[in-house]
Amino acid sequence: MLRATDAMEHLPQWVRELFPIVVLLAVITLVVSRLPKADLQHSPAFRARRVRNWLPVGLTYAFLYMARYNLNACIGPLTNANSLFEKDAFSHIYFFGTLTYGFSFLINGPLTDRIGGKRTIILAAVGALVANVLMGLLVMRAQVGGVVPPAQREALLVPFYVLYSLNMYFQSFGAVAIVKVNSAWFHMKERGTFGGIFGILISLGLYFAFDWCSFIQRSFGTHNVFFVPAALLAVFAVLDLVLVKDTPGGAGHDDFDLGDASSGPMGQKLPLGEIVKRMVRSPAIMTIAAIEFCSGYLRNAIMQYYKPFTKDVHRAADFVAGHWGLLLCIAGITGGIVAGIISDRVFQSRRGPVSAVLYGAMIAGAGMMFVTLGSPVVGWVVVLMSMAIIGVHGMLSGTASMDFGGKRNVGVVVGVIDGFVYLGTAAEALVLGRVLPKGGPAGDPAHWWTWPAAMLPVALVGFVLALRLWNATPQRSAAAGH
Repeated sequence: MLRATDAMEHLPQWVRELFPIVVLLAVITLVVSRLPKADLQHSPAFRARRVRNWLPVGLTYAFLYMARYNLNACIGPLTNANSLFEKDAFSHIYFFGTLTYGFSFLINGPLTDRIGGKRTIILAAVGALVANVLMGLLVMRAQVGGVVPPAQREALLVPFYVLYSLNMYFQSFGAVAIVKVNSAWFHMKERGTFGGIFGILISLGLYFAFDWCSFIQRSFGTHNVFFVPAALLAVFAVLDLVLVKDTPGGAGHDDFDLGDASSGPMGQKLPLGEIVKRMVRSPAIMTIAAIEFCSGYLRNAIMQYYKPFTKDVHRAADFVAGHWGLLLCIAGITGGIVAGIISDRVFQSRRGPVSAVLYGAMIAGAGMMFVTLGSPVVGWVVVLMSMAIIGVHGMLSGTASMDFGGKRNVGVVVGVIDGFVYLGTAAEALVLGRVLPKGGPAGDPAHWWTWPAAMLPVALVGFVLALRLWNATPQRSAAAGH
């Protein structure tokens, strides 16, 4: 054991940090492989081809996250040479970007249904990489001696409003694309487990964004926080082009009945107006959208502001702050997989019960934050809250949207649901940008009581809405075949 520990100490830091994630993924893979499978008669060849289909799409989505949350590495007091923006300026940039993302579904959902998930994920990768290259060039131009002087940072604000919004427009294709592709490859009975996979991909993206980008900034300069994700997206856009197929039929396998709304009234390709009309009339879909508004608000209230909190209260050297991306990744993987398995195995593929349980954990966590702000324990509290909220997001945006939308119209449905996620995020950026302590280091953690106070009411609303979804399942027509 000592020899293994000594060997680990000689490995590069990024390898040591990645090791726990690899071990966790290996354990989860073993556990999931041992679980009883839904009797869907998929051949081994089909299962293997399905992995080759969702894995490149999923990793593209993870690196889209890296190219989205990389901006967090640039937050900090202007006394820090590597900082670009104070947290209030960051909140303004993020508000415009997430507002753009939230309304983009009006265009991008129908477009995804029209052109297919494969083309859409490639479009997302190429658009986001271009926006990130432009942001990186802007930072390089403003640098003097490798850092951006405080006098130049104000001039970056308006261009970043525009470029980050452009980035988020193309980013909004990502979730729609991954769900669109996988809606044709996963039966409803196995989508809870896929919701866990969706959570893993989100979690890996958070690890890349928070830990890798911080390392890149310290080691290679702030401009590379934008250039490196762009380069990775270029690689995966090519892999998607070569490997991904929109349907099993396109890959030489038989298409099959999915057991979702494709088998019922929404099984046919419908005009946009008719889809929206049916969605508005569907209590389940509108409730999911409202819950995901709360999820977007809460998820980013935790993820985006914990590290600024530790900087303000002089706890940036704490274990949780130093390994924030790693711990978010582990929490998200665990929450997504557990939620997915429970949904499929305990609640008969119903997504509402799991979401209600996880929202209950969010309420408890927000309450605990009030009494732990003055202690490093608050870091572990918000890690557990992240586990819960990523589990909810995987269940609803990644899974329920497929169930209730059906493969033909899922682009519009997931676009609306994910649009609500980012409208919630925009609301969070606006609210927290106003209520959190302003200026330089606040010093006293008690000044941050407004942080959990801004989350608790939203967690309560999400919990009540999730209870309303408890028994919801997609409706199929009586003539639907098996």
